[in-house]
Order: sequence, then structure tokens, then C-alpha cells
Amino acid sequence: MMKLSPSRLALLAVMAWMPLQASASLLSDNEARKAILDLRAKVDAVARDLKAQIDTKSDRTVQLDMLNQHEQTMQEIARLRGQIEVLANQISRAQESQKQLYADLDARLKKVEPQQETVDGQVASVLPSEKSAYDSATALFQSGDYKGATSALQDFVRRYPESAYAANAQYWLGNAWYALGDYKKAIAAQEVVTTTYAGSPKAPDAMLNIGSSYALLKDNKNARKALQQLVSKYPESSAARTAKDRLASLK
Repeated sequence: MMKLSPSRLALLAVMAWMPLQASASLLSDNEARKAILDLRAKVDAVARDLKAQIDTKSDRTVQLDMLNQHEQTMQEIARLRGQIEVLANQISRAQESQKQLYADLDARLKKVEPQQETVDGQVASVLPSEKSAYDSATALFQSGDYKGATSALQDFVRRYPESAYAANAQYWLGNAWYALGDYKKAIAAQEVVTTTYAGSPKAPDAMLNIGSSYALLKDNKNARKALQQLVSKYPESSAARTAKDRLASLK
């Protein structure tokens, strides 16, 4: 319905009043005045009714407009909530990815950063790869795979000559050759322990192994020499006590 402005309402009232004014001349003055007043009252009533309808229509229009705006607002809120949920999921995935990245980085750093290990009663810095290689090589020896152990131990001392495990690896290499019956190689391996790693706790045992290897080669002269050097250099060691017993048997 078209909205009527106050000027339009006035025009309607004038249009309704003009025919009545023209016919008033045909009536007596009193009757004419009464009729005009009655018509004016009716026009005023119609105007008030129209205005009320317009006001009601206006209120409803406003209500409808507000309802439409409310629905649009709710739709916008729903859209924004959807965007917020998407962003929250993206942030959650990014945080999880970041945590995994840090975990992977930490794991990689642990593989290359030195760690503190106790070797023969001494604390030393050892690379994880270094310790893993040594453990794998000695595990072969302990399992009885002496041939595999010689290869792994030789590779270890070649790769890590300055390692805290190097003296031990060299000693077990000599023992692996000894277990295989290759006494010359056993002697050569253990002599590296007694010279290059002379300060190692394994040095007395390496000298004992040298003396035993010479004895098995029927070279008693060098066997006695090695055992005597052991007793002289490391008299308090358990290897020296064993060497004394073997010296007695060589006489």
C-alpha cells in the first residue's frame, strides 16, 4: 500500500470539502453550517483512520525491515563463525605441524649432538652414531660372529680413531682375530692398543693376549718377553697375575 504524506491527507480533505461548499448555497445558513461541520468531522475521522493505518503499516514495515536485518545479521554471523572455525582448524593443524617439526628437529639434533657416556669409568662425549656403531660391532663379537666382528670393528677404528671407544674396539678386534685362530693378526691388533692407546685400561689385557698368541704360535721367546713386560709395566693388574702363571708354565 502507498504511504500517504500529510500534504496528501490535506488535499483529500479539501477535495472532499469543495463539493460540499458548493452545495451549501442551496441550503439555509444553519443547515449549511451543520452539514459542513458534520462533513468536516467525517473527513477528520477518515484522515485519522488513514493516518492510523499508515502508522500501523509503517510499524509493520519497520518490523519487517528489522526482521530482515536480523536474518541478514544472523546469516553474516553464521558465515563469520564458519570462517572462524576454518581458521581455528588451520591454526590447530599449523600448531600440530610445528610441534612435529620441532620433534623431528630435536630427533635429528640428538643424532648428531655428542652425548655423555661412561667408558671404562671415564665420562666422555660420544656421538650417537659412534655409540651405535660400537655397540653393533661388539654385539657381533658377543654373538660369536667373529668374522663379522672383525669387519665391523676395523671399520669403527677407521671411522672413529679418536673415539672414547677406539681402544676398546681395537682390543676386541684383536680378540676376534684370536678367536678365529689368526694369531699374527691378533698380535698386530693388540700392539696398536699397547702403543696408540697405552693409557687405556685395556692395555694390560692386550699385552696378555699378545703373549698368549705368541705361545700358540710356538714362539716362546716373544711370549715370555710380552708377559714379562706386562708384569713389569702393570704389576697390580689382574692380567699381570695371569701372566705370572703363564710364565711359570713356559719354563
